[in-house]
Amino acid sequence: MNPWLEEEILHQLAKLALEQQQQVLHFARALAMSTPLGVPGKELRRFAGLIELDDLRTIARAIEDGCEQVNLHEW
Repeated sequence: MNPWLEEEILHQLAKLALEQQQQVLHFARALAMSTPLGVPGKELRRFAGLIELDDLRTIARAIEDGCEQVNLHEW
């Protein structure tokens, strides 16, 4: 963590009431849990072009058929 940023966060937290500090903690934990884990796109470039065009069309059709529908009675 950036030392300056950590110091500034602590400085601002010290100004808050206990309940507000707990809200900040809850928010920080939520952010930490929601951070998407993954791989930078440039690392995936090596896979470009490996899937045959016909297979890509089949995948696209399956997505359109199975995902782009709204079931009004589902909810």
